[in-house]
Amino acid sequence: MRRSTLLATVISTTLITNFSLADSNKHHGHIKAPISPAVAASFDIVHAKVTTIGSHLVFQQVVRGKVGAKKPTSVGKLAGSDVFSYVWPTSMNSSAVGFEADQGILALALTIHPDFDDTPLYDEDGDGNKTNDGDKWHSHWVVLVKDDACGKGSLKVKDIAKGTSPKMPITWPKLPIFIDSPGFDFSLKNSEVLVRVPLSSIGFNGGFSFDGVTAGLRINSQVHAPLLCVKDVFDIASGDLSLPGLSQ
Repeated sequence: MRRSTLLATVISTTLITNFSLADSNKHHGHIKAPISPAVAASFDIVHAKVTTIGSHLVFQQVVRGKVGAKKPTSVGKLAGSDVFSYVWPTSMNSSAVGFEADQGILALALTIHPDFDDTPLYDEDGDGNKTNDGDKWHSHWVVLVKDDACGKGSLKVKDIAKGTSPKMPITWPKLPIFIDSPGFDFSLKNSEVLVRVPLSSIGFNGGFSFDGVTAGLRINSQVHAPLLCVKDVFDIASGDLSLPGLSQ
């Protein structure tokens, strides 16, 4: 099994002003976000950070409610099925984790989707079948780009153009999109989600900026480009996807 239990700290949520948000984010690297009562508590981000601990980068989000409490409803097929996710968009080049360079926004995501499995190398539930685990939380690297076909100004996971063979990470699940299934260790406990990314898996030695996002994605009903669109943005830690956080 690739999953391990990580120590999680519940961080109290406080309503803060835009001024204190900017000051805190600028000087400490992390992102503090205001409470958003209209957002479901399990997706309402109040804190996000990326910290180097030993040989790993630890990506964190803290939400107002119980993390991972909400899961998509199964529709019984791939077309039109939903994905829920905790996402960290970054300023790193797509080449840092094995994709072709300069492809879009490189983001780490922890996702769940009951109607398909996109981690063919791993058996998340330990039942001997590696193809039935989409309904368990799991990690991905994805490359995000804008595509009005998903809705004006909306993002999608970048499609691989027909007839092209761009460079992909060795754990690419052979889907026609820029997605990687690296099987990183993670923890969902109380109000905190953590994903541990080995530094050895990233071909990038400097600091980078990031943001925190909770979102719902959907497989196109035609199962064709665009294949996977960002359907709902539940919350953005910065409020504007400006990537104000700095890895530490």
